[in-house]
Amino acid sequence: MKKITMKRSALSFAVAGSLLISGAALGFNPGSGGGSGGANTCETNCGFERGPDPTLSGLRSGTGPYSVSTVDVPYGSAGFGGGTIHYPTNTSGGKMGAIAVIPGFVSPESSIGWWGPALASQGFVVLTMGTQTPLDSPSARARQLTAGLDHLVEQSNSSSSAISGLVDPSRVAMVGWSMGGGGTLKNAAGDRLSAAIPLAPFDMDMSSYKNIETPTMILGCESDIIAAADLFAVPSYEHIPESTDKAYFEFAGQGHWCANGNNDNNELLSILGVSWMKRYLDKDTRYDQFLCGTNHSSNSAFSQVRDTCN
Repeated sequence: MKKITMKRSALSFAVAGSLLISGAALGFNPGSGGGSGGANTCETNCGFERGPDPTLSGLRSGTGPYSVSTVDVPYGSAGFGGGTIHYPTNTSGGKMGAIAVIPGFVSPESSIGWWGPALASQGFVVLTMGTQTPLDSPSARARQLTAGLDHLVEQSNSSSSAISGLVDPSRVAMVGWSMGGGGTLKNAAGDRLSAAIPLAPFDMDMSSYKNIETPTMILGCESDIIAAADLFAVPSYEHIPESTDKAYFEFAGQGHWCANGNNDNNELLSILGVSWMKRYLDKDTRYDQFLCGTNHSSNSAFSQVRDTCN
């Protein structure tokens, strides 16, 4: 474990002071809504494994074994700012885990759009979504992430939907960038999610993180001046109990957009993001080798690597 030095970012505090509203002030209840029950509690030999044996070269490619089709979700039709459903079309059948992905402050769906096909081609139903307004707080984004998962479940339950019968409502996950990462962490403190991946998370209210039992992988950016890693990503990781499967990967010398995808980090993002979702949504232990307990700490692409999930 590398030593953590606490740096201060004037921009981080300025943005935080002027823009954020705490979850308590909004009455946000992590994990509420949807009525779809808690996360699937099976841990091994659950029968959710999908796809060929994983290889490092295959994961690096960013494209899985399945073809991907999309469905547009109009703005305002389902409790969030519209988006795109990405789903596999040549799988062997059976229900799949579902993932909602949300962007950060004043950022569109396209800023996190890479995650849609990257995850769907590996056998997940994925919603990349926009927000109701560009200024939505982490708590508002948390509620919209919940609405996004609800929409996927509802569409799966509809006989007229392109994803009819494809979603397992007991295996759902979230990915969020910046304030969306804060919303993802708030939801991870509830009992609905099977996995969570906050990307350069930004949230001033970390009080609920001590309740997180959801396996959570945080991706931070060492040179982030908007959501400084030492002020947000690292403390977020530290607030999560040591008893929870968790990991922290910090991209060396990079700024706030380091983990969005569609950039020079695609290979690492694919290895880590796909493996985390496969391991905890599909309970697929074949992916353990690419996650915790491996030799990531010697990779110069990372300035810091920490985990409890070996």
